[in-house]
Amino acid sequence: MLNKIWVGFFVIALGAILIKLTGGNYAVLTESVDAVFSSAKLAAEIAIGLIGVLCLWMGLMRVGEKAGVVSFFSSAFEPLLSRLMPEVPRGHPAYGSVTMNLTANMLGLDNAATPLGLKAMQDLQNLNPVKHVATNAQILFLVLNTSSIALVPVTVFLYRAQQGAAAPADIFLPILLATSASTLAGVMAVAIVQRLSVFNTVVIAYAAGIFATLSAIIFYLSTLTLSAVGEVSTAMGNGILLLLIFSFILVAGLRKVAVYDEFIEGAKEGFSQSIKLIPYLLAMLLAIALLRASGALNYLLEVLATIVAFAGGDTRFVDAMPTAIMKPFSGSGARAMMLETMQHYGVDSFAGRLAAILQGSTETTFYVLAVYFGAVGIRNGRHALACGLFADLAGIIAAVIVCYQFYG
Repeated sequence: MLNKIWVGFFVIALGAILIKLTGGNYAVLTESVDAVFSSAKLAAEIAIGLIGVLCLWMGLMRVGEKAGVVSFFSSAFEPLLSRLMPEVPRGHPAYGSVTMNLTANMLGLDNAATPLGLKAMQDLQNLNPVKHVATNAQILFLVLNTSSIALVPVTVFLYRAQQGAAAPADIFLPILLATSASTLAGVMAVAIVQRLSVFNTVVIAYAAGIFATLSAIIFYLSTLTLSAVGEVSTAMGNGILLLLIFSFILVAGLRKVAVYDEFIEGAKEGFSQSIKLIPYLLAMLLAIALLRASGALNYLLEVLATIVAFAGGDTRFVDAMPTAIMKPFSGSGARAMMLETMQHYGVDSFAGRLAAILQGSTETTFYVLAVYFGAVGIRNGRHALACGLFADLAGIIAAVIVCYQFYG
């Protein structure tokens, strides 16, 4: 599927370029060429930027595994994950790395989430009988990453505060509802394709527990000011990271593990993985850059607005759609679109609020796919992309509906 999609991106970009050339816009040629070379530079910069953090967390995870700390944390969610990943044996290290990655994602710990995710993908790859084809467990894990619930999207709050929002954190609940819908849709899509049984006592019990926890968090955060929300979130995230680091090292030392040697071996794996990412990142970033430079995404928005207007619908949501369309391709591009929407329409306008909700409730699916599958050499992702994009679509639709319900 990836081969066809990649070629399709080039075909669409070429069509958009030809349309602009027909209209006398020859600058698109320069812009497209610049985008090609910029994508190559960006791929290398991202991979090189990951070297240090990958070495750090791969080294720490190896120490944590030898100390038995990772297995201790994984025991909390292994009963649930074993139902969703039946091909992974009970007690396998993958449960620990998957649990830690999902926790980091929910807490918004981006500097830890990606390295932990790559470690989890590598653990799952060790069980893969056909190394270039994604397993069911790897697909579910990737979809969970592209749609993971963001408990406290502090960065979105800060952007709204910088733009002068009257109540920067008032979109907290809409974001939580939209990202929850995205996660639920992604899990259900994978469950249907893989014929997983999700309606059993274990899954329902965990779902009820997660819902109760989210409700408690919503109630608690609703009593805090924006600055307090940021402080609590930062303190909680940093505290958890330090707890993991100290528990890995100290427990390993108590158990007579060769801590330094194990850390070095794990860090070496992180270095090699970061270099392997460059070709996969380049391929995806190149196609995305051409889509942006050619104006293909702008044409898509014009078509959407025309269809909605023709059907007699409310077109206000279309003004925020640049963020939604860009998010699966580029996090930085979506952020730029969100800020542009806030500046043009107003940070507390319907479009401004919706753009912020979209930014906080969807993920960069193509980037995640390229990084995670590229790290382990998977070329055939099977239904991973389709399920990930379905989760994105559900998140976008939910964001629009929630925004209309909250802000009219």
